[in-house]
Amino acid sequence: MTELVTLDAYGTLIEPTTLKIQRFLPAAMERVWEYLTDSDLRRRWLAAGEMEMTAGAPFEFVWRNDELTNPPGERPSGFADEHRMQSRIIELDPPRKLVIAWGANGDGEVSFELEPRGSGVLLTLTHRRLPDRGIMLKVAAGWHMHLDILVARAADTETEPFWDGWSRLHGEYEERLPA
Repeated sequence: MTELVTLDAYGTLIEPTTLKIQRFLPAAMERVWEYLTDSDLRRRWLAAGEMEMTAGAPFEFVWRNDELTNPPGERPSGFADEHRMQSRIIELDPPRKLVIAWGANGDGEVSFELEPRGSGVLLTLTHRRLPDRGIMLKVAAGWHMHLDILVARAADTETEPFWDGWSRLHGEYEERLPA
């Protein structure tokens, strides 16, 4: 029997500068953990970057969003074909929790928490200390679309072109998140 898990696909603000978004992934917890921590798997839904699995270890994310879906959709102006960000691991509890600094200065923080649920895993992503509404809208649309791709990868299905989805979601979050 397959467990039915119904979640609101949209992220919500749980504090004025903190976004929380959840997804049910139809995969074993260890496999989802690999999608978070293995560069080759992570680049298929988010960004590449080798991680030394040690708290405090630095790493670099390398985004190439045009490579996430085929076709990639129309990239909005202002976005490069590649983006890099220095980061570091803050907390590690394999295969349940990964917390990373968001940016070299650690201005923000992102936690990934995994919880077994029936035949799959509930992933809760929390992005803390978003500096302003403009960044918040971009981040909300980005995480939403990246997580949709992760679910598609775990289920071996396809999703809409990355940039088309991101643009649509950016507009939807503009209406959903308070000004």
